[in-house]
Order: sequence, then structure tokens, then C-alpha cells
Amino acid sequence: MQRLVFVHGSVGNGEAAWGKQRPLADEFELVVLNRPGFPPGPPVDRVDFEEHAAWVAERLQPGDHLCGHSYGGVVSLYAAAQVEGLSSLTVAEPPAFAIAADRPEVDEFSTKLESLWRDGPREPRAFLAAFYQAVAGRAVEVPDPLPPDLHQGAQTLMVERGPWEARPPVDELRSAPFPKLVVSGGWNAAFEAVCDVLEERLPAQRSVLPGMGHNPQLLGRPFNDVLRAFLRNARGSSEPAPVTVRAEGG
Repeated sequence: MQRLVFVHGSVGNGEAAWGKQRPLADEFELVVLNRPGFPPGPPVDRVDFEEHAAWVAERLQPGDHLCGHSYGGVVSLYAAAQVEGLSSLTVAEPPAFAIAADRPEVDEFSTKLESLWRDGPREPRAFLAAFYQAVAGRAVEVPDPLPPDLHQGAQTLMVERGPWEARPPVDELRSAPFPKLVVSGGWNAAFEAVCDVLEERLPAQRSVLPGMGHNPQLLGRPFNDVLRAFLRNARGSSEPAPVTVRAEGG
């Protein structure tokens, strides 16, 4: 049974990000990583996508399928270029804005996030609420007070190196033999632009799954069906490649 390695994004840990992917365990060995700084591990003073990419790469094995969401998608783009024998790479809404910096919608959104990190509130709950307002793409309740895990996630979010600084090795990944899949939520023009650039430059298969904003994996079955079909095709089964799904008007 091949391993399917999941890399979570910001705020929540692996279980929070990938709980709805448990049904894939009937076909793959699921490896859900918790990056440094996230529960159950201790807090950290700094999060850097390149350092976390090296941390992920150390945990990958030949034949693995790698799947990353959001900040974890940026991490996965870097990690995938550091290992040999990877079977596939999937990224969902990676905020690698620099690869599409020539597009005004990307520049506007990236500038908004830079302003939040530079000038936003320093209290974790207030910062998290502002972040969700900008990035979630759906209504998210922010408890008051924050439970311990969410409070740690908010603190970790605040010390992230800005993903707008990321320039993942797209040309190197382009020459890599494994197939790639890019998924987005169809809610935000900046994320769609980044995913469109990755689709063209990697090149990658592409799916747009609306309904959960920045977290298409939280849809559960629609995301799982696309990912399962892609992974089956990646390992050379007779299962057809996934049909690209796009949001109306997106």
C-alpha cells in the first residue's frame, strides 16, 4: 500500500486540516504530518516554508504521494524538488503569489496580507479573526476565548515567514517525472491565478472545487474523489484521469 503524505497549512494541525480524507485509508497508508509549531508539539518562535520543506523532505520515502494545502502547499512545492522517487504531488491553494506577481489581482491580495502581518493586531484572537476574514473565503467562527490548540495555531500563524516571499522551484518540478495536481476553491481571483500559473508551468492537472472557500479538502468526498482518481492514474492503474471541475463564473 502506497503512502499518501499530507502537509497542513496555517492555524490548524494535520488532523484539523485532513480529517475528512480518512476514507482514503482504504486504498492508501495515510501519513498526516504535524509541522513544527503546531499541536501536539510545542510553540516555536519562527516558521519558514523553506525550513519546513526540508523537514518534510526528511520524512518522505520513495513511492510516496505528497499532498499539501495552503502554506503546506508552498512547503510541499519546495519539498517535492528535494527528494527522489516521489509518485505524485498535489497542492491545494498554495499562496505562492510571487509566481503570478504580474497579475493585478495577485498583487492587490498579496499586499493586503503583507499589511496584516506588518500592521495587524498583535493579540492572537484579533489577528486570527482578521486573517480568516481575508483568507477563509467562508464564514468561520472565532471562539472567545480561543481554545489552547487554536491559540497556539494563531500564535504560530503570526510568526510565519510571509508566503508572498516564496519562489518555489517550478522549473525544476517541471522536469520531474511525477504527475502533479493543483486544486483551488473557486472563491478568490488571486489564488485562482496562482493555481492557473502552476497548471501551465508544472504542468499540472487542475480542479476547482467550490463550496468551502480556501479549504476545498473540507468538502470531503468531492475532493477525495478527485484526489483518488488522480492517484490511481499516477500509479498506472486503469482508472481514468480526473475530469477537471471548474466553478461557474470562476
